[in-house]
Amino acid sequence: MEFKERFKLYLEEAIGQQNACIAFSAFEAPASVSIRRNPSKVPTFFPYGGEPVVWSPEGLLLAERPQFTLDPLFHAGTYYVQDSSSMFVGHLFRQLFCTTGERSAVLTCPEDRPLRVLDLCAAPGGKTTDLAASLRTLCGDDFLLVANEVMKQRVNVLADNVALWGDPNVIVTSDDPASFARLEGFFDIIVTDVPCSGEGMFRKDEEALAQWSEDNVALCQARQRRIVADVWPALRQGGILVYSTCTFNRYENDLNVDWISRELQARCISHELGLSCAGGVLATEAGFSLVPGLVPGEGQYCAALLKEGESGRREEKKRNGKSSVRNFGELFRGKVELSVKGELLIALPAGIAADASSVLDRLHPVLSGCAAGTLKGNILVPSSDLALSLLYDREAWPVAEVSRETALSYLHRDAITLPDAPKGYVLLSYGGVALGFVKNIGNRCNNLHPQSRRIRMDIK
Repeated sequence: MEFKERFKLYLEEAIGQQNACIAFSAFEAPASVSIRRNPSKVPTFFPYGGEPVVWSPEGLLLAERPQFTLDPLFHAGTYYVQDSSSMFVGHLFRQLFCTTGERSAVLTCPEDRPLRVLDLCAAPGGKTTDLAASLRTLCGDDFLLVANEVMKQRVNVLADNVALWGDPNVIVTSDDPASFARLEGFFDIIVTDVPCSGEGMFRKDEEALAQWSEDNVALCQARQRRIVADVWPALRQGGILVYSTCTFNRYENDLNVDWISRELQARCISHELGLSCAGGVLATEAGFSLVPGLVPGEGQYCAALLKEGESGRREEKKRNGKSSVRNFGELFRGKVELSVKGELLIALPAGIAADASSVLDRLHPVLSGCAAGTLKGNILVPSSDLALSLLYDREAWPVAEVSRETALSYLHRDAITLPDAPKGYVLLSYGGVALGFVKNIGNRCNNLHPQSRRIRMDIK
């Protein structure tokens, strides 16, 4: 690779000349491959082994890149393909909590409502699914995670990945950061993986290297400050902002954290969290930097800031908790609030319904809770989102465990047969994990896998 002189200077300034030399050599190597398992969906077998990611309990570094598209467990949401460096954001996030699962002294939060978290720049969903898994482990059902993506062409990918992951406590929105000012003081934690100059993409995308310039760094720095300033009113006093980029220079990283501290009255707490710098992670003045060559991944920067002031909470308008739809409660684990949008039946966990209403009423939701299926009179045609959701009660319809060949045919939207299954709606399972529904009519099955998610490549 040919590196611009100013980029070399920026990198040396950020991490030192010796570390920069290691990074320059690493940029010539192939990109790494890593996955993060879903602790809420554990299959009877798992096809991948690898080196553990030091800072992620579910992360694995793979020796080579498999054909993930041809693995039914990928489509079932049992794991997410994510760069190991970006998993460090989830590591920092988890350090905001005590190891016992109770909220730490750093994060003081009222106990009479769910913890509210915003993942502001969320697509394609790697950090969102990591946050969701961490919150479910730490808080049980007692959390609301809003995953936002302002770019319309990217938000549908985010919504699909959230649906595959299956956590019903995640709401997907598509709003400009400034729109969240309508939710003043609403969120306890805001994660901002802001758009950047993309130095962490150099090994994956040669165009990212070609487009790098001082002017672009300056443009990104200004955009990042605007994004944080716009969303800042939505963070409550005493709340925490997690700031991250996939770049290495000081202008978009430490200097921006310093600007947030000065201009928005925050205190940088990155080095108060007790994070270990094992595995090649560099401690910077304000945060942590992960750089290729020093770590196996593609790179990440991460820092945490506390919004100064007393902790408080806004009183939100509460829903009455009554379901607008009846007779479908037996499909779900636990209590849900049901509603209908057009012909679509939507299920939202009852424990977060009141808090979720504040988001749904003020913003532009793309996905909320679980899209359970389509109502045809009094009949519900179940959706794949229902099958994949942690809300779904596996005893509601018959289950057929299928082979890899049949699973791929289903995901390809081919015709399949289930000669031993009863007629009617049947849940397909692979490795003990739900894939989706078919309607068995005897000699064949109507395939209910969404057209937008079907495998398009040759599966033979």
